[in-house]
Amino acid sequence: MANTASAKKRARQSVRRTEVNRARKSRVRTFVKAAERAIESGDKAAAAAALKAAEPELKRGVRGRVLHANAAARKVSRLARRVKALGSTSS
Repeated sequence: MANTASAKKRARQSVRRTEVNRARKSRVRTFVKAAERAIESGDKAAAAAALKAAEPELKRGVRGRVLHANAAARKVSRLARRVKALGSTSS
């Protein structure tokens, strides 16, 4: 347990940051899962809309430092590639 005043304050801040980061990460995951479900459904319009909603959430995750920038870019890229592939297979 923290003994000094500064260590106690740090412990309080850590609890708060953990809550915020957990909520941010959860929100990102929710949007990514929604995009993946839309892609699996095969509806290109819904998948494109879900991707359009997920992309800013991923970027917010980067800005909030719960995701690495390259990891977010990779996720967006892979989702976009899967959405694009829907058009060629369903035509």
